[in-house]
Amino acid sequence: MTESTHLKKFIHWKLIIVYLIAILCLTVVLATAIGNTYIPPQKIGALFGSKLQLCEAPFSVSEEIIIFDIRLPRVLLAIFVGIALATAGTAMQGLFKNPMADPYILGIATGAGVGAVLSMLKLPDLFSLYTTPFMAFAGAMFATFMVYNIAKVRGRIAVDTLLLTGIAVNLFLSAILSFMMYIAGHNLGYIYSWLMGRIGSPRWTEVEITAFSVFVCFILIYLFAKDLNALLLGEESAQTLGINVENVKIILLVLTAFITAAAVAFAGTIGFVGLIIPHITRILVGPDHRILFPASALVGGIFLVWADALIRFLDMMLPSIGEMPVGIITAFFGAPFFIYLLKKSKTSYYQ
Repeated sequence: MTESTHLKKFIHWKLIIVYLIAILCLTVVLATAIGNTYIPPQKIGALFGSKLQLCEAPFSVSEEIIIFDIRLPRVLLAIFVGIALATAGTAMQGLFKNPMADPYILGIATGAGVGAVLSMLKLPDLFSLYTTPFMAFAGAMFATFMVYNIAKVRGRIAVDTLLLTGIAVNLFLSAILSFMMYIAGHNLGYIYSWLMGRIGSPRWTEVEITAFSVFVCFILIYLFAKDLNALLLGEESAQTLGINVENVKIILLVLTAFITAAAVAFAGTIGFVGLIIPHITRILVGPDHRILFPASALVGGIFLVWADALIRFLDMMLPSIGEMPVGIITAFFGAPFFIYLLKKSKTSYYQ
């Protein structure tokens, strides 16, 4: 590949990221405007500018509370959860060379859910802000190492075996979740809606914890972009390039568990984002993980913000049914897409 080709690719990738960031910023403003009290997007943009000391904008105390204490934390949490799930899905699909791989296929998200629900049921509410993320991570790691050790044969892991083991472990952990819901008592309704995925009304501390965890994990996962590119050629080819394939698998599984737990801790188990977003983004930008990771992350954030905005819009139009979990919306889009992938599975996804 010539130097001019490298330059053109770099410029093309840079433009893609710039466009997606611009769309994400526009999404934040427009989604923040949606609610029972309508605030024009122009005024929201001016409010953001005044907070950043870029301009002066008159606003009432009630508008400031609505925007900065209620809606903006929710929108930002949706962004970071979308980034986390899309990044985890991209890593899983690249690692397993399978378009149907995502954090749920290995039971990672379900394990995180088990840990988080255990924290809700057995640990004091006073410490839930910190114990829930920790327990979610512990549950995700438990599921990850459970799958890894069952699937490992003579120090190596076959991708097909790992996927099948993940499905079995996921079913086992789902049974544990069902049992915990059975004994939840008066907490059943809250846990049930949380497990279906709910952004809710997060506090800024929850947003900050999620943002920090997701940012650190994303950077660490991105460092393996070239390794994942090599793995697309096959494990033997990657080993000839000096890549320790088994170590890459272990490290990426751990990082995927961590970033998935960061998403699950405060938003519940939102399905299908890690499945559909990497696939759609791969169609748009190609299989190179150096651009696929940041592009998928941004698209995932945009998608989940609009999914949550649709929930709030439906709540305005149909207040009698209450605010439904956002996982219903993602499943509504993701389930048909999963069927589509199954129908196309006879052809090689990466050819």
